[in-house]
Amino acid sequence: MIPVKHRHWPRPTAHLTTFVVACMLALFAAQSIAAPVPNSFADMAEKLGPTVVNIYTTQTVKASSLPQEFMFPDKENIPEPFRRFFNLPQFHGDGQHPQEYKRTSLGSGVITSADGYILTNNHVVQDADEINVSLATSEEYEAKIIGRDPKSDLALIKIEPKNALPFVTFGDSDKLRVGDWVIAIGNPFGLEQTVTAGIVSAKGRSINNETYGNFIQTDASINPGNSGGPLFNQEGSMVGVNTAIFSRTGGNIGIGFAIPVNMAKNVMTQLKEHGSVTRGWLGVMIQQISPDLAKQFGLERPVGALVGEVVDGSPAAKAGIKQGDVIIRYQGKEITQMSMLPPLVAQTEVGEKADMVLLRDGKEKKVTITIAKLEEEQEAAADQRTMPSKELGITVQEITPELAKSLELDEKTGLIIANVEPGSPAAEAGLQRGDVIAEINKKPIASTKDYKNILKKMDKKEGLLFLIKRDKHPRFVVLKIK
Repeated sequence: MIPVKHRHWPRPTAHLTTFVVACMLALFAAQSIAAPVPNSFADMAEKLGPTVVNIYTTQTVKASSLPQEFMFPDKENIPEPFRRFFNLPQFHGDGQHPQEYKRTSLGSGVITSADGYILTNNHVVQDADEINVSLATSEEYEAKIIGRDPKSDLALIKIEPKNALPFVTFGDSDKLRVGDWVIAIGNPFGLEQTVTAGIVSAKGRSINNETYGNFIQTDASINPGNSGGPLFNQEGSMVGVNTAIFSRTGGNIGIGFAIPVNMAKNVMTQLKEHGSVTRGWLGVMIQQISPDLAKQFGLERPVGALVGEVVDGSPAAKAGIKQGDVIIRYQGKEITQMSMLPPLVAQTEVGEKADMVLLRDGKEKKVTITIAKLEEEQEAAADQRTMPSKELGITVQEITPELAKSLELDEKTGLIIANVEPGSPAAEAGLQRGDVIAEINKKPIASTKDYKNILKKMDKKEGLLFLIKRDKHPRFVVLKIK
């Protein structure tokens, strides 16, 4: 054997030791937080595909409502190639009374029970004369509507299958985290059983100022025709109903939205049992907490729902909730943003006692409130105080004394812009959140009633002339609707 001399290695320097330790900690941290990347979604797609259906609806429409007819003033002499291409109908001899025609639309749905109950979007089946469902096995059935809920954009339909059907397992959408893997299965552009994958991009989104928003945002590809289809988590449980996309072109750009399954389950159960939905009512007008408002109300960060008004005689009034309170927890769930509260209250059974935590003068206060039934007139009254305008892309809110004080406004009454949708006509015109609307088309605006009356009479070609106050200085803004 050849003897090996003992070799003395140089002692590591302090810098080298620090570097090695830092690398080891970084590697450990990366391994501990990194989400496992699936090798394949094939097994999930094969298992879950049969629970997803394609929905084809037919609606009878007057041909006069067809936009293409404006291309052909002489409706009786439209060239046949154009008639076939645009699917234009034949007209009666007098040219004045067009025939009716059938308009078809596509959507998706998900089987929720073996006996044929199917959950989909309301906008997929509303106004439909006929609803046909195609299964993954290519079997086709005619469906009937069990119930629709336009407020949540959900509908429950039913087919009578020959055999028991595979159906989904519901997950818990509250447990979803931003960054979790999800897959969508649906019927985009009529391409049956299309599977796409992505992650949860955000939670609690409100996309068109819906009262019951709180959407899941995902970058899993969602396109027209995916509406009503399911969103699954990595375990294969349904966590959402794909509903909408944000797009300037009509196609997917990586921003899709799904209704959380926890809300969908509640709506579906009520539609199945009663054919309609009853919602809980709290009786407060709320608004989003901005960073400036957070400072004014003693919050470390902008979370919660700020109470702008309490309806007289409402459950909130009886429980002692006051204007200026900030609701931070409801039934044990943290209210990180305003949009979370309305759907939680809506899902609470009428007569149930709900525990809430709110901040008042910087101190936490616990209250218990008995939830009442939301009536249509109550919802209408709420809309009059905080009213969205989808065409304009803004939400306006009446100025209360508390709001005027917190925002240091000179105006004690009137309207303030609470939200501006990105890319909307209002955004393009330069309107901003916090602008106070003084006049529209040279007419004073003191309430949402005035605002609503102006919008009813607006001329889209001429646009709207806004006189606003920003930083206490007036300015005119012309808002044009495309």
